[in-house]
Amino acid sequence: MTRRQGQHRRLGAAGAAACLALSAGGCSDTAAVAPGARSGDPVRTLRGAADRLTAAGSAKARTSMQMASGGTRVTIRGEGVYDFAGRRGRLKVLLPEDPAGSSDRRPITELLTPGALFMKNRGAGVPADKWVRVETATLADGNLVTGGATDPLAAAEVLRGTRKARYVGRTAVAGTPVSHYRGTADLAWAAARATGGARTSLRAAAKGFASARVPFDVYLDDRGRVRKLRHRFDFANSRRAGPVAVASTTLLYDFGVPVAVRLPDADDIYTGKIAEEPAVKED
Repeated sequence: MTRRQGQHRRLGAAGAAACLALSAGGCSDTAAVAPGARSGDPVRTLRGAADRLTAAGSAKARTSMQMASGGTRVTIRGEGVYDFAGRRGRLKVLLPEDPAGSSDRRPITELLTPGALFMKNRGAGVPADKWVRVETATLADGNLVTGGATDPLAAAEVLRGTRKARYVGRTAVAGTPVSHYRGTADLAWAAARATGGARTSLRAAAKGFASARVPFDVYLDDRGRVRKLRHRFDFANSRRAGPVAVASTTLLYDFGVPVAVRLPDADDIYTGKIAEEPAVKED
């Protein structure tokens, strides 16, 4: 196996490793965003983004996570719905094709809840009809990266830790007029402003990432709701000398859509050991 193929396998495995949802909470900043909102305080506006999503109720979501390591790039995509008020979501996450180019890729179904994530079609020895449950506290990155999709509410929770931000200008996302902001968030600051499971997850992320500083670009509609959010993380990789660069993008649309997320029964949860993909020697 070549060096490039080995990197593909490890990055693909990282995307499917485990997922948990971060719960919402924390301080409330409810400043609305108006066209040409240059005079407003961008930091205050962005720190209240999670609250405005909760007020919106629900939305459809598309996610994209691109990982780069050693010259290799892979992209993991997801699509589903999220109930911000109930703090639950459902995504289908599609892993990149394997090094052999196989197109037979079954999507992983992920149910996002406060403090835990449920995955189906997890593979790696898990029966096809069983779910895998992972606790939030067990992931060093607080599930901002290792699940292959950043929980949409967790993505907004990161903005609670905005340290600096500036208004870039007006543009459009999928035909919707939006205000574009660019800035940097601090995961430790975000954790201090969050509550419950979100605080625990963001604290873990602040310690687990190569840097607690997270550059971002966010696009808010005229009601202050996130339409597009892109984070750039440096994720510590124990199998390589340097960190893995990760760009996570979340798109939100169709606010108010009905969302019903039914968690699996206890008998449907797999309790055995999950096989890990063995390390591959690089050429």
